[in-house]
Amino acid sequence: MARNFRDLSEREILALAISLEEEDGRVYADFADALRETYPASAAMFDAMREEESHHRASLIDTYQARFGQHIPLIRRQDVKGFVHRKPVWLTRPLGIHVVRKQAEIMELETRRFYERAQQQTTDAGIRKLLGDLIAAEQKHSALAESLEDTHLTPDVRRDEEAAHRRLIVLQIVQPA
Repeated sequence: MARNFRDLSEREILALAISLEEEDGRVYADFADALRETYPASAAMFDAMREEESHHRASLIDTYQARFGQHIPLIRRQDVKGFVHRKPVWLTRPLGIHVVRKQAEIMELETRRFYERAQQQTTDAGIRKLLGDLIAAEQKHSALAESLEDTHLTPDVRRDEEAAHRRLIVLQIVQPA
């Protein structure tokens, strides 16, 4: 049975945060893998976002180990009431470039909101600082995504990806009908 977020201890909040960062990193890796052939520039952007999530996870693990020891219990989003259920990425094929970008935007917003709630619920100064840093990082992710898009998705690349998207629609939807 799922528990209320407000009933979680600081230990459980950190364990859940680690799980969320791992999941987000894997989702970004799945996005990159699915897009690599048709949208290589977008795939590179999601690879960079996956790497950023990996750094967040490492910071959370370091804090957890310093405060609570080596064993990190497995607490997942479905174990806590109030989390939005996500459709598994591997069930959504082929992935559309616009859908993927929108999903990434939603993921970042959900994560930021989680850290804001978690920070309100914790009292340990070190944990509050880390959560505050992660809130700031999640807020910067929008800017990071935009800068990655500017770097990887030049106007020519965007034009090529839009053309590839139209070709996929024709091949997968229009032509089979």
